[in-house]
Amino acid sequence: MGANLFTNYGEAVAMILFGIGFGNLLLQSNLIKKIIGLNIMDTAIYLFLAEKGYIKGRVAPIVADGVTSVEAYINPVPSGLVLTGIVVSVSVSALMLALTIRLYRRYHTLDLDEISTLLKKGGQ
Repeated sequence: MGANLFTNYGEAVAMILFGIGFGNLLLQSNLIKKIIGLNIMDTAIYLFLAEKGYIKGRVAPIVADGVTSVEAYINPVPSGLVLTGIVVSVSVSALMLALTIRLYRRYHTLDLDEISTLLKKGGQ
C-alpha cells in the first residue's frame, strides 16, 4: 500500500485537497470562506482528472513529425473536461461572490448563522 501511495501521489494530494475544501465548506460559517472551500474542492477535482489523463512518456494529442499512432498521445478528454470545469467554476464563483455582496449589503454580515438568525426574527 505504501509503495502504491508514492506512485500515485498526485491522486493522494487531490484527495487531501478535496478533504480540506470539504471540511472548510462544512465547518466555516463565513460565506467567503465557504466559497474558498468550494474552490479548493474544484481544484482538487481538476488535479485528479489531470492525473488520470496523463500517461508517462506520451505527449499532448497534437500531430507533429507525422506521428499518428494512438500510443504516442495522451487521452484529450480529461484535459477538455478540466478546461470546461474551470470555465464553469469561475462563473459559479463570480455568481456566489455577487450573491454574497448582496447578502452583506442587506444584512451587514457574512456570518451564515447570523443571517439565519436575522431571517428567523423577520429579516429586513
